[in-house]
Amino acid sequence: MSKIKIFSLGGLNENGKNMYVIEIDKDIFVMDAGLKYADEHMLGIDYMIPDVKYLKENQKRIKGLFLTHGHFENNGALPDILKDFNGINIYGSKFTIDILKSEFSSLSNNNFIELQPYKSLNIGGVKIFPVTLSHSIPDNFGYAIYTSDGVIFYASDFVFDATMRGHYQTDIGKLAYIGKQGVLCLMTESIYANRVGHTAPNHRINNLIRETLNKAEGRIIFNVLSSHLYRIQELFNEVSKTNRKIVIMGKKLQNVVNYSIENKFLFINKSFIGDLTNINDPDVVILNSNERGSSYSTINKIVNGYDKYIKLKNTDTIFIATPIYEGREKSFYKLLDDISRLDVDVVYLNKDYLSHHASSEDLMMMMDLMQPKYYFPIKGEYRHQVANADLALKVGMKPENIILKENGCVAEFDNGKLVDNFEKIPSGEISIDGDNSDDIGEVVLKDREMLSLNGIIVVAATLNKKNKQLIAGPEILTRGFVYVKDSGELIDTIKKMCSEIIKENIHDNYVDYSKIKNSIRDSLSKYLSNHMGNKPMIISVLQEI
Repeated sequence: MSKIKIFSLGGLNENGKNMYVIEIDKDIFVMDAGLKYADEHMLGIDYMIPDVKYLKENQKRIKGLFLTHGHFENNGALPDILKDFNGINIYGSKFTIDILKSEFSSLSNNNFIELQPYKSLNIGGVKIFPVTLSHSIPDNFGYAIYTSDGVIFYASDFVFDATMRGHYQTDIGKLAYIGKQGVLCLMTESIYANRVGHTAPNHRINNLIRETLNKAEGRIIFNVLSSHLYRIQELFNEVSKTNRKIVIMGKKLQNVVNYSIENKFLFINKSFIGDLTNINDPDVVILNSNERGSSYSTINKIVNGYDKYIKLKNTDTIFIATPIYEGREKSFYKLLDDISRLDVDVVYLNKDYLSHHASSEDLMMMMDLMQPKYYFPIKGEYRHQVANADLALKVGMKPENIILKENGCVAEFDNGKLVDNFEKIPSGEISIDGDNSDDIGEVVLKDREMLSLNGIIVVAATLNKKNKQLIAGPEILTRGFVYVKDSGELIDTIKKMCSEIIKENIHDNYVDYSKIKNSIRDSLSKYLSNHMGNKPMIISVLQEI
């Protein structure tokens, strides 16, 4: 019998930042390490990653980090967090590991261990059994973790689709076999839990691609995530029925496609691949992708006229095959508006087209195959987790055996029985801005918010170094607050207030700079709030000469 703890450091009550921890006695198994895309309100933040303080403090107990697949929501945090860990083993499929190494050169020297599907691995007496599940990316794994109290099965992203074969195929027989061995806890995604029916066939866009190829009179700019190989395969399948060529833009995307062709993850006739000399052909398809943490970045660059090679024509059609990210809806619809202003046709995936995530019938089918004793909805907003829990009730699970948690809240099993001790592990998120992997922090975000809403005032003054008398200023500089030339009376009042405060705090050749700065900030804040309703950031710069 074992003592087992399951909790999340990211991924519950949110979309992205997936990281789940399974503790079996003293051993720690980490499942995924993803990022979450920042929304429009994050003021310059590119993405967020889980706070892994708990794992740093217990890294000697970590037996491995297991990756399900190659999407950034499940592995994008690795370059930022691995520098804090020494020699941790990272397990995943060949495609997942190779794509990670290609995308992030900093990861090439880490301890990656390639797993084969349906070949078990034994770590410290715990058996790990990877199973392929259908998703928009090849070799997507679910993990069966065998404990003395039963199997814990972790399925982050999946759909059931009998047409998806090869590296995309789900072996339903293997899932049923695991279910018959006794599943203690099943962990599955929740994003589409409130959608009725199966996801298939609504995740396929081949008909929309075919229709666009037939209707478009000029070039087609096709925007996709580089890791969504199933979408890229759909595009090539339809283009192969025409006389068009495809030009692949960007070295990273070219490397992904070439690697995938060589390793038989993509099946493409290379004669349909053109080069930059074809970029202005009237019937070319231009394939491009976005960067990590920057949704719609590439297509925005093209639309705004900043792309080095692609200049839009009114005969072009833009096909956006990337999802509408939650929290980025405003950016997406602004992009559509900008495209419309250019008199360019646009095609995008509306709500009728689904991503490769499990809908209600898929989730209930997985529960039926697994027959778990306990069910732990993961990955999604809390309302999605609740909808997933409702599905478990429909298939006959007891309410007390359904686990609804938020990040950091621990589900503990003692001798195969759930015992809620209300333990909470410290969790949170680190905000990443550009290439800086240090946490930006709440203070900086608050400052950015204040600047964006109310602007800034800089008070500059110069004192005589010998007698400490005011010899220049105070000068008032503003940005994003008022236009100085049209606000002379206000600026004069601010100057007078600051001058009085400075003079009041000069005593016998001693200047209390700290009190001056605090008084200027407090007095101006109160004055401007009362008279204008604004609270700009106020900075004082005092110097002696």
